[in-house]
Amino acid sequence: MTLTLPGFDLRRVPVADGVTLTAAVGGSGTPVVLLHGFPQTHLMWRHVAADLAADHTVICPDLRGYGASDKPADADGTAYAKRTMAADVVALARALGHERFALAGHDRGALVAFRAGLDHPRAVTHLALLDILPTLDMWDVLHGASAAVAFHLYLMTQPPGLPERMIAAAADDFFGFFLDVWTKDPEALPADVRAAYLAASRAAVPSIVADYRASAGIDVAHDRADRDAGKQLSMPVTVLQQDWGAALGYDAAALWGAWAPDLCHTTVGCGHFMAEEAPKEVTTALRHLLRR
Repeated sequence: MTLTLPGFDLRRVPVADGVTLTAAVGGSGTPVVLLHGFPQTHLMWRHVAADLAADHTVICPDLRGYGASDKPADADGTAYAKRTMAADVVALARALGHERFALAGHDRGALVAFRAGLDHPRAVTHLALLDILPTLDMWDVLHGASAAVAFHLYLMTQPPGLPERMIAAAADDFFGFFLDVWTKDPEALPADVRAAYLAASRAAVPSIVADYRASAGIDVAHDRADRDAGKQLSMPVTVLQQDWGAALGYDAAALWGAWAPDLCHTTVGCGHFMAEEAPKEVTTALRHLLRR
């Protein structure tokens, strides 16, 4: 049985080309879509979603390739392009009756949300991006010794075959490493939640790798074309991040500001899984964004 959000309905919603997403839906009011990161599922939003559902319709899908959503094969390198995954999110919201919605994403989900904001500005009213850099800036920042903190990015961007076999051979160790190392407060990930993340990731190795591989290929091409064209996010944007900039030598606010003219950038004092480690701060930031 899938572990999900208490009080939410778990729905299976067709979105495109035979792909169906699983989403937890609850509450009532103006819609807010919340996208999870790696190596997680929609369950990461359990605290934030419960609060927002008091006065919003909250939609928490598993991204394609993750959790209980479909995991199509990546035959041509486009199945896990963030453009494709963003189109899934817009189609999901429309299928549930929402042409316009606020959107928040964490980690991989933030990259999908970023692409949705660029590609579908009429659909996304407000945008929140948690603990991530834009793809182009991420590759620019992670070089030399600083790249050691992101070894998984380089592993999973290699050609198909070896990364999948290596990760599948020790899947719980691989995914568990990030759940442990990226968390400052271990109690934020209870045993049943951690087990659910590991089980979901273990069953999704090829699609998770394909998602990351896209970020070194087709996603770079899409983002570079938009940057060269001067395209920006037109909606209010909130970015929440750990204070990594000083250690890795970049100015996150400046990097995001180049993409988002209407930006509120805030540093949160917790680990990477901030919606679980600092849910009050995240919820407050999202509510502030929705008032902008």
